[in-house]
Amino acid sequence: MHHSLSVPIKTVHRPTTNVYEEFSCSRIAKLSGASDNGNVVEFGRYLDQTYDVVQPRKLFDVVVAFAQQFDYSWAAYVPLAYTTSEPLRGAPATMLNYPNEWQKRYRDRGYGKVDPLINKTKHRLGALRWTDVYADANTTESERRIFDEAATFGLRSGITVPLHGPNGSFATVSFAKCTDHEIPGKIITLLELAARHFHLRIDAFGRKGFIGPARSLSAREKECIQWVAKGKSSTDIGVILGISGNTVDFHLKNSMRKLGCGSRTVAVVNALKSGIIDA
Repeated sequence: MHHSLSVPIKTVHRPTTNVYEEFSCSRIAKLSGASDNGNVVEFGRYLDQTYDVVQPRKLFDVVVAFAQQFDYSWAAYVPLAYTTSEPLRGAPATMLNYPNEWQKRYRDRGYGKVDPLINKTKHRLGALRWTDVYADANTTESERRIFDEAATFGLRSGITVPLHGPNGSFATVSFAKCTDHEIPGKIITLLELAARHFHLRIDAFGRKGFIGPARSLSAREKECIQWVAKGKSSTDIGVILGISGNTVDFHLKNSMRKLGCGSRTVAVVNALKSGIIDA
């Protein structure tokens, strides 16, 4: 049984209507074919769920759950630039559920500085398929190698959505999966809209002060995070600081808890953004 397109749109409890949401509704209306109504209903449910969430990490879990309906198991939200007037305490944090092994490799190899997805989405408005970037004649072999390596960790294909804000603010949301099977453009449109809505909600959290500074790290916790940022393992850090690797792990776990994240990579990113450690 098919649901009316108007059902999910009318039941969403939106605080206000803005230009972006009107744009979203116009794009959703184009997906009104009978075969797409089920997906549109799910998108409406996703919108409803986001307005019941008051914590950024839980909001990320909601967008991940929506993407998983289309076999995109992995997601990453990465703020890359902020307005000069934006208070640091309001800066959104990086959130991702990529495999830990890939996060470590990406960080250790410094791929963030040469990732073609970052460079190409800076000058783009719509979602970008990873396969298109890979096939682009302007993509170098070293850049393609990043995709090849990611595939070995389970991220075989995906899309990245650029999120441009006022005064030069910029972030991306990426969705990845473990198969090479491409999905229809209409599904990509829904994922793109989901990413943009997620970004708006995160921005609202920042303005309302939900994303505040991390609880202060101890001197030892800062030291450990600083060395992780330089690519050192727990064993290496233990030798440098004259403590055991287990003690290093203890301090890093405390740091991750205080920084509200579940991996060392994200802890480093959040610590850098908060000014807790130096680049």
